[in-house]
Amino acid sequence: MEMKDLVSFAVAKGFVYQGSEIYGGLANAWDYGPNGALLKENLKNLWIKHFVQKRSDMVLLDAAILMNPQTWVTSGHVGGFSDPLMDCKSCKQRLRADKLVEEYVEATGDAEMPAEWAGESTPAANLTAYIAKKGIKCPNCGGTDFSDIKKFNLMFKTFQGVTEDSTATVYLRPETAQGIFVNFSNVVRTSRKKVPFGIAQVGKAFRNEITPKNFIFRTREFEQMEIEFFCEPESIAPGKHLEWHEAWKTVCWNFLTKTVGLKEDLMRFRNHGPDELSFYSAATTDIEFYFPFGWGELWGIADRTDYDLSAHMKESKADLAYFDPFTNQKYVPFVIEPSLGLNRLMLVTLISAYDEVDSGEGKRVVLRFKPEVAPVKVAVLPLVKKLSEEAKKVYDLLSDHFVCEYDDAGAIGKRYYRMDEIGVPFSICVDSENFEAGQVTVRDRDTGLQETVKMDDLVEYFRKKGC
Repeated sequence: MEMKDLVSFAVAKGFVYQGSEIYGGLANAWDYGPNGALLKENLKNLWIKHFVQKRSDMVLLDAAILMNPQTWVTSGHVGGFSDPLMDCKSCKQRLRADKLVEEYVEATGDAEMPAEWAGESTPAANLTAYIAKKGIKCPNCGGTDFSDIKKFNLMFKTFQGVTEDSTATVYLRPETAQGIFVNFSNVVRTSRKKVPFGIAQVGKAFRNEITPKNFIFRTREFEQMEIEFFCEPESIAPGKHLEWHEAWKTVCWNFLTKTVGLKEDLMRFRNHGPDELSFYSAATTDIEFYFPFGWGELWGIADRTDYDLSAHMKESKADLAYFDPFTNQKYVPFVIEPSLGLNRLMLVTLISAYDEVDSGEGKRVVLRFKPEVAPVKVAVLPLVKKLSEEAKKVYDLLSDHFVCEYDDAGAIGKRYYRMDEIGVPFSICVDSENFEAGQVTVRDRDTGLQETVKMDDLVEYFRKKGC
């Protein structure tokens, strides 16, 4: 499947729309339609259920988007959160130098990397030398004449209050993690959790990406689902934080494959090498997914040591150390950070569920979402339109418990196919004979098999099916 086909399908079926389309749109701004909004909400709720509700060592936080600007100075975002940009002099295309390198290495398998390779943090001179040495071309026009690399900060800056000067500058957060770190002592005090424990958060983040692309894969406005899992530092429990890092790799993989239902053959682990790690990281692993444009990061799992808490302690003078009541020791915990983009998770869920089948009248699309994930759980379809009153009684019965769709227009077979296209796992056909007998026919999306179920048993029936 090509990305353009996925975009067309997502727009046509109410998953994603171009933002402010009637005014010509806004580059890289997307709105989530009726099915997309429900799909995104289901994925978010599954994540919260899996990582917060079902774990006794996790709590949920919702921190503000706007924070004291010193937060971002301390975290390094104001001074160092930037991309290395250059222009192709032939076609005027603006490019990220580090991404050009990554795409070249992925395509050629060349094991040699730029000197001091660290992704976007690689020295500009080293990126320039590598691109020239390898003869890397502009992906747009094939040219090799590029401008000098310049660093561009990704922070969205705005002002609070009535003045617009440096004293009123604030930033839209570029990540949700810092809201967790600055609230660490508050959470410890009020939740009474003991290390090891985690703080989870879902929320909006903003990055002024210069080269956003690939639909909702990389956008300027997005949602993150992040966990900061605090554990004993190296000085207290040598090597324990690395064990936690390995454990979280397995937990995240299982969530994607078993809970969400992604195809394992479209996923892989990629461990960051020593020359790629952030200076504060003891280990970082990405779960990558095979998108229509190639392999890309889906979920980053980083061992951030005690860098963030220590930096905020030093700058704010607040005591963010943890006192262990069992050992009477005081220390700054290490932290494992599994960070997942909700928008990317929605994208890979669509890709993984997308299937084309031969209906005898040509190919048709079936979205094979797991029932837990599907935006609409049950479709209620009267066999003929004159049974709409009876069908709506079934709809009213089920809509108290599940998101349902009602459709009475067109042949029943066509309506089944329409529901398959948006991933509805079960469709109910309401006919007069069965309805009078207090039952309905339930069709399974994936097998096409039909089963007669008593109406009094419908709610429990669909609950057992995972709806």
